[in-house]
Amino acid sequence: MTDNAGALSALDRILNRGGDADDVLRDVVGVLRERYEYVAIRFHEGSDVVEGPSAGTPDEAARILPIAFRGMHVAELRVSPRRGEDREFLERVTTIISPYCLVAWDTGGKRWSP
Repeated sequence: MTDNAGALSALDRILNRGGDADDVLRDVVGVLRERYEYVAIRFHEGSDVVEGPSAGTPDEAARILPIAFRGMHVAELRVSPRRGEDREFLERVTTIISPYCLVAWDTGGKRWSP
């Protein structure tokens, strides 16, 4: 059994510290990499998918979880290997990191921070 509480605590510290979205997401990938052989965040820009931070060797069998912000699919989280008991944990992760995944978010030309 994995330590979901410990990982969520580490993620909370990263998010509470804040900072540039790129740095936050790289740190999140680092925490997840301690649990999974492969971790990647991929951003959705219109009809394109743009590679974001990742660690490990890409795995075509990776679990893919959508990341949504205000009902809009903005990115996806990929992890491998799949672990059935981690589904709830990973869904929580996608929720808490969603504001940092707004690559194509329209801010009207104004700087935005989550």
